[in-house]
Amino acid sequence: MSDLKVQDNYYLDKARVRASFNRAAKTYDAAAILQKLIRTEMLSRLDLVKIKPQMILDAGCGTGHGSFALQKKFDRAQVVSLDIALGMLQKTHQQQPLLSRFFKQKNLICADIEDLPIANSSLDMVWSNLALQWCNDLDGAFNQIARVLQPNGLLMFSTFGPDTLKELRTATNNGNTHVSRFIDMHDIGDALTRVGFSSPVLDVEHYTLTYDDVKALMRDLKAIGAQNATEGRARVLQGRGFLQKLAQNYEQFRADGKLPATFEVVYGHAWKSEAKQDLGIGVSPITFKTYK
Repeated sequence: MSDLKVQDNYYLDKARVRASFNRAAKTYDAAAILQKLIRTEMLSRLDLVKIKPQMILDAGCGTGHGSFALQKKFDRAQVVSLDIALGMLQKTHQQQPLLSRFFKQKNLICADIEDLPIANSSLDMVWSNLALQWCNDLDGAFNQIARVLQPNGLLMFSTFGPDTLKELRTATNNGNTHVSRFIDMHDIGDALTRVGFSSPVLDVEHYTLTYDDVKALMRDLKAIGAQNATEGRARVLQGRGFLQKLAQNYEQFRADGKLPATFEVVYGHAWKSEAKQDLGIGVSPITFKTYK
């Protein structure tokens, strides 16, 4: 498969993505059950990797819990938290341990993973928990990550695969796009190889969250900022008729009194090849933004 770029109706409106996550910053932690579970799994996998990074980027940091866990694990490292939404970074700053908030440098960057404002070969590790699915050009994002990593630097990530929210996708099959397109594990592996990462290791796990009704599922998705940002979404407010039809269609999946929501999670890690050339010209150095 050639470069993995989201096409046509599934192209993501980044302004809408940013706005959704800005609004969700206050409600994110209470609803991000799956994100916490996957973060814990990623940290356990990191125990098996021999690395002592000095500079780490948490790409798509959300409210900062991954950054805090990485700082605790690698206490001598400098952890940089990056997110597309300023509201998430402000929440990250507020939730920093008290001593770190006042005495440590505040390494917060508001930027897109597809356009990292970070110097070439300046990082030892890039960590990304459930953020790459918000990229329109996965090859481009991997190129950016490869550019900022030092040779033999580590990329560790999780992202969603094609079975994610398959029930919702089926229940809303009305001509508009209601669920983002998610990329298959094998295509992700191919993209890593194209960019020049070596020894990519990927695997998939499926998780199922259950709900009493569709409204509860939709509330959770809204609370974590995972709202529909595809170009093919309906541009008018969906009325009561749409919600009733959605609830009716979703009932076919009810089991043991609950409605399931499937999430296919792709876990991966890969090393920047020592022979990989830095990409990009005139890239600015790391920018640290401090919030008081």
